[in-house]
Amino acid sequence: MTEETETENNSGGWKKFSKKHWNMLVYWMIAAIFAAIGSILVYLWFVGEAQSTSMVPMTLGQWTMGHSLTFILYLVFWELLIVGIPVAIAAIVGWLWWKRIPDEERKEYEFFKRSRTENGGEGISFLFFIAFCIKVYIDEKWDVPIGSWTLDYVVDSMITILVWGAIIFGIPAIIIGLIWLSRQSKKEE
Repeated sequence: MTEETETENNSGGWKKFSKKHWNMLVYWMIAAIFAAIGSILVYLWFVGEAQSTSMVPMTLGQWTMGHSLTFILYLVFWELLIVGIPVAIAAIVGWLWWKRIPDEERKEYEFFKRSRTENGGEGISFLFFIAFCIKVYIDEKWDVPIGSWTLDYVVDSMITILVWGAIIFGIPAIIIGLIWLSRQSKKEE
C-alpha cells in the first residue's frame, strides 16, 4: 500500500535523492533563495533608477503605453543580465553535476510523472496585450497618458481586438475545419 502511494506521488524518488544528496539539495535551495532575493532587489533598484532618470513619470496616471513598454523591456533586460546569467550558469553547473551521477542511480530517482499538458491557452493574454499595443499605436494614443483614456476607448479597443482575433484566427480555422470535414467524409465513403 505504501509503495503504491509513493509511486503515485513520485515521492519515493525525492526521498532517496534527498537522503543521498542532501548537501546539494541544500545548496540548490540556498541558490534559489538568493536568486529570488536578487530579482526583487534588481526590480526595486530599477524602479528607482527609472524614476530618477525620467524614463517613466513618478505618477502612474501620466504613464503612456510607450512608458509602459519601455519600462517592461528594460526591466526584463536588467533582470536577465544581473539575475538570469548567474542562474543560467548555476543551471549548467547543476546539469553537469547531474550527468556525473551514474545512470543506474539516476534511474532510481523518478521525480515527476511524464504527462501531456492540458493547459493550452496560456499565451492568449500575451497576444491580447500585443494586439492592444498595436491598437493604441494605430489610434495614435501611444504618447497619451493612460490616465486620460476613457472607459469607452478601452472597451471599444477590447471589442476591436476580439473582432481582429476572430478574423485572423477564426476564418483560417473554419477553412481548415471544412477541409478536414470534407476529407473525413470522403474517407467514410
